Amino acid sequence: MPFSYHSHSGQFCRHAENLLEEVVQTAVRKQMDLYALTEHMPREEEDLYPEEIKLSYTAATLAKQFDDYFHEAQRLQKMYASAIKLLIGIEIDWIRHSSLGVIQGLLQKYPFDLFIGSVHHVHTIPIDYDGNMYFEAREKSGGTDEKLAEDYFDLQYEMLKALKPPVVGHFDLIRLLSDEPESSFVQWALVWQKILRNLDFIVDYGGLVELNSAGLRKGMSEPYPKAEICKEFFDRGGAFTLSDDSHGIKQVGTNYGRCLSFAEEAGITSITILEKGVATRDSRFPGITTNVVSLMELKEHPSFFYLEGF
Repeated sequence: MPFSYHSHSGQFCRHAENLLEEVVQTAVRKQMDLYALTEHMPREEEDLYPEEIKLSYTAATLAKQFDDYFHEAQRLQKMYASAIKLLIGIEIDWIRHSSLGVIQGLLQKYPFDLFIGSVHHVHTIPIDYDGNMYFEAREKSGGTDEKLAEDYFDLQYEMLKALKPPVVGHFDLIRLLSDEPESSFVQWALVWQKILRNLDFIVDYGGLVELNSAGLRKGMSEPYPKAEICKEFFDRGGAFTLSDDSHGIKQVGTNYGRCLSFAEEAGITSITILEKGVATRDSRFPGITTNVVSLMELKEHPSFFYLEGF
């Protein structure tokens, strides 16, 4: 029963660890039923990360690396078909408006099962890489976490309108490197208004928001998104799925027990699973449908106990 819709490997992501096959093997050992492979999309040279620059990467390097990823994922999907259901996807990076053409080209070229819609940059500067980059982006927004959050959620709204992602990645990632990552967004009226606007749009087109356990392993008391956001989204008829956002074998299924307890406390009573089936949920991804399971069913499933104690 355990599943995840967001993962990375060191083979195809320089800030992750381990081979993609090792990640899959770990998911099998941890009795995961379904696991989505979603490496980052290739970016332009102006958007290379420091570790990529150090290795003299180019845009062509990233494009070749992504192509290698897709074909390796297809190989693993077939090889491990009897042990685990693997979905092949991509995590998109909405950096600027011109990202749309790059993303559309990737969606046309590769027969993905899904994609994660994420924002990792504001003013084209990474906001979750390190403190210095976060501070640089904040200065460009006016010098406060509040102003940067406003810009982040506006950029996220631009991404949502343009792409309508099946799964929205780490909805409130912007809080990770802020001065007070545990503080409430409600304190900032305009930020909260933009959050509610984005949530309403996701509900309208039928997207899923991931409960992303990475927030917990990064030292915060709540996963992404915060409980206050989860409550609003669920009350509006929004649906959640579950992701570990693993960046290597040590993080496969990490903190799932805490994540499910958090969901229960936030009033979430069901989780949605994306899987291959007869019906099609999104015309862009033929054969991918949804199945809704109760939170209690997940919490009581023996594989979740095994996963936490592995």
